[in-house]
Amino acid sequence: MLFYAGCILAIIGSIATVTGPGVNDPIVRTFNTEIAAVGISLIFLVYNHTLALMTFVAATAAITLILLRAITRLEEMGADV
Repeated sequence: MLFYAGCILAIIGSIATVTGPGVNDPIVRTFNTEIAAVGISLIFLVYNHTLALMTFVAATAAITLILLRAITRLEEMGADV
């Protein structure tokens, strides 16, 4: 059951990150990416609890750093974020 819930969350989170409501707002885009990360963690939770926790922490940290750096660069260039 957790595997299917994780797959659904990963797919919905990925679609929401690209085309969901409020994708122009960087904070909403970050939240949408977290939905996909939770889905991936649920998939790994089926196999191993430690692997799921490490994957969730690593994915969240990496995605947050990348998105915040991209937002900072866009604001430096004068783009409308």
